[in-house]
Amino acid sequence: MDHQIGVPNPHPHQKPTSNSDLPPPILPTTTPNSPIPAAKKLTLIPLIFLIYFEVAGGPYGEEPAVQAAGPLLAIIGFIVFPFIWSVPEALITAELSTAFPGNGGFVIWAQRAFGPFWGSLMGTWKILSGVINIAAYPVLCINYIQKIAPQLQSGWPRRTALLASSVVLAALNYIGLTIVGYVAVVLALLSILPFILMTLIAIPKIKPHRWGNPGDKSIKTDWNLYLNTLFWNLNFWDNVSTLAGEVEKPKKTFPIALFISVIITCLSYLIPLLAVTGAVDIQQSAWESGFHAQAAETLAGKWLKILLEIGACLSAIGLFEAQLSSSAYQILGMAEIGILPKFFAARAKWFNTPWIGIVICTAISVGVSYLDFTDIVASANFMYSLGMLLEFSSFIWLRWKHSAMERPFKVPLELPGLIVMCLVPSAFLVVLMVFTHTTVFLVSASMTAAGIVWFGLMKICRKKKIFIFNPRPED
Repeated sequence: MDHQIGVPNPHPHQKPTSNSDLPPPILPTTTPNSPIPAAKKLTLIPLIFLIYFEVAGGPYGEEPAVQAAGPLLAIIGFIVFPFIWSVPEALITAELSTAFPGNGGFVIWAQRAFGPFWGSLMGTWKILSGVINIAAYPVLCINYIQKIAPQLQSGWPRRTALLASSVVLAALNYIGLTIVGYVAVVLALLSILPFILMTLIAIPKIKPHRWGNPGDKSIKTDWNLYLNTLFWNLNFWDNVSTLAGEVEKPKKTFPIALFISVIITCLSYLIPLLAVTGAVDIQQSAWESGFHAQAAETLAGKWLKILLEIGACLSAIGLFEAQLSSSAYQILGMAEIGILPKFFAARAKWFNTPWIGIVICTAISVGVSYLDFTDIVASANFMYSLGMLLEFSSFIWLRWKHSAMERPFKVPLELPGLIVMCLVPSAFLVVLMVFTHTTVFLVSASMTAAGIVWFGLMKICRKKKIFIFNPRPED
């Protein structure tokens, strides 16, 4: 969503010529003592909408692209940018999730490519960026509710509401991932319904020439805001990879779910944008976050504005649930492959869910939600970008080093084409990171240093047998 590398240099190896050269398969493990009841796996439809909420949750937040660059460039951006960023990230996720269908996702990929240090650092970057972003969604919900309950604007009522909403939403994750998946389906339909109504009402009023409006000449194009809005509305496709071990027939289901999700997500941004920019003639400066609700009132009255605001709250709930799921299962997956102690892979006795991961992620997100966390969120996104650079590198390295490995889904490009496919979004990431401010660099460096210290601490714990660890795939 819209929040604001050193790449390792392994010793070169020849391409494998036999199966003995291939990395061993991921074998998920469970903990601790009593047998875990078999849980129902995620099927195609719930997985599609979990991915939808990992990435978007609806066109809420696309408006600043118009404010930054005008209607024409905003429309072009939401048409072109998916091919630059979303499609490559989704293709990589499909290939590697089906090749390594375990609950570690991108952590597994980095570990298999470059070793346990880089797998652990990938885990640090991704889990911090994930849980910090999670903290924003209860805040967003409370911000909408306070319009009808002003006492929630500050003080202990607000703090209590943030804690209660986080705990209640986390409880749904505890009950089961399959339930979260079906709730995501309902939330997606309800949150997108107001935009369907608004689009239908807008159609008779659309004047196509407005789509070609380059924007107010007196307003300088804000490229930083424009590019960040596109990027943060169309990222996080790889988050679903941490759920691969919970998906029914992942080698078949994952590519289909990602393909459908890319289409649904891109259309959910583009169609309302075309409808509103074509039907509403308003100054460019008015297109700030939340403008769609104002446009709805202009087109149909206050009732549609209220529906959009309710939809935004439901979307925030869906985003919280989906991203908490991926973060909690990431922790479980890191324990399954020996990066974290074995007890982090513990599952709830009745619901088979990663209760330790859910508690950790919820606790951190609640703590962050009480802070003025603008710079922290920007730093989390900076670390997410570092993780993506490592992810692209892992993908290229695994395709080159283990070209003969079985891949149920394979991106239909040879190595030179894959390098080009990854270089374009990588260059974009570097540009975004270079133009960030000093505080973000310092906070990101501190969090990265903490991740390196954590890896050293876990190495000592393993060596001295302070905690029990599952065997690493390379052991």
